[in-house]
Amino acid sequence: MRMDSEREGAQLAKKDDDRITPVGRIIRRTHFDELPQIFNILKGEMSFVGPRPEREIIASEYERIIPEFSFRLKVKAGLTGYAQVYGKYNTTPYDKLKLDLTYIETYSFWLDLKLMLMTFKIIFQKENTEGIDKGQVTAVKK
Repeated sequence: MRMDSEREGAQLAKKDDDRITPVGRIIRRTHFDELPQIFNILKGEMSFVGPRPEREIIASEYERIIPEFSFRLKVKAGLTGYAQVYGKYNTTPYDKLKLDLTYIETYSFWLDLKLMLMTFKIIFQKENTEGIDKGQVTAVKK
């Protein structure tokens, strides 16, 4: 991202986002931006499968609209999850919550294994890293 990418406040990446540098596009396309989360898994702070963490400021916005959004925190955050496999980056917060709660309610070792295998498939699908549509509303602005 460019240095002043959030001068108007925290926001999700958008399709054709002009805040992302050319090198950033490559890093994102190759999923190298996930490397820090691998370190968090090795340290025991995250798991491979679980609800994806949201930035605190964005999660707070979602919780103002959907108070149940914090229920996702009942389990350890993960690198991949139900919402990432069955949704996309631009899935609405409410739908992500429903998918994450489905995971929490149906958790099993076999489900984790299935989601990890399915994740390898979606890694190569471009639309999963495109960002939100310009007109898509995902949280109410302050």
